[in-house]
Amino acid sequence: MNIAEALVYGRSILTDSDSPEIDSQVLLGYVLTCSKSYFHTWPEKSLTGEQKAQFETLIEQRQQGRPVAHLTGQRGFWSLDLKVTADTLIPRPDTELLVSLALEAIEPDMMVADLGTGSGAIALSIAQEMPSTRVFACDESAPALKVAKANAVNNQISNVQFWQGSWLCAITDLCLDMVVSNPPYIEADDEHLSQGDVRFEPMSALASGADGLDDIRHIVVQAKQCLKPAGWLLIEHGYHQAEQVQLLFSEAGFINISSHKDYGDNDRVVMGQQPV
Repeated sequence: MNIAEALVYGRSILTDSDSPEIDSQVLLGYVLTCSKSYFHTWPEKSLTGEQKAQFETLIEQRQQGRPVAHLTGQRGFWSLDLKVTADTLIPRPDTELLVSLALEAIEPDMMVADLGTGSGAIALSIAQEMPSTRVFACDESAPALKVAKANAVNNQISNVQFWQGSWLCAITDLCLDMVVSNPPYIEADDEHLSQGDVRFEPMSALASGADGLDDIRHIVVQAKQCLKPAGWLLIEHGYHQAEQVQLLFSEAGFINISSHKDYGDNDRVVMGQQPV
């Protein structure tokens, strides 16, 4: 089997995948430790017997539903290469909007908290782009924090501190300039929780009560208590929750509230400011 044949094989097997070509390329690149451009340059290069067996096993596991990020143990996010395990959410491209909006509002020497940090994707992206910023990465899950700490080391990022606790409970004594979070926001009975990659991700990082807003309610109330005057709160939410989240911000007393769309043109992030 050569590279071109391997990619054809992968596409033919991954009948349940939404992106069989991309999945095949990522998994083959993982096996061969090469980039996609290598496939175009050397399509007739043969795989070894061991490489062929490994690739076929990964394709079979992907067809059974296991996420590509779990099969390779890594996922690219922003400018980082992140370790990913079953203890964390798999970072999604849409969450890069949260990072982008945060960076537009951050000034040097600010203190920023990322709540429910998981793999550390948001916290580490902000910390890398703004090295003078002090970032606090918070998560209730000890296994998730272990992954985030490893990602900080692997990406040589040192301006992040890690805290274990529920949302802002672990750092309520701090005066923060910004709080960012990609919390659970899916309704507990949503049928999508039993479909696709989310079946293999921690339910505690996905579902949040009957309307999906339980955790966002807690975060909005807690952030109001520990943000400095003019401090910012940014929260990712479901595509249909923008109006409800904006109302929660308004009821808590935030001002300059705005909603922002992701790359798929869906409402995805609400941000608001603590009054001066």
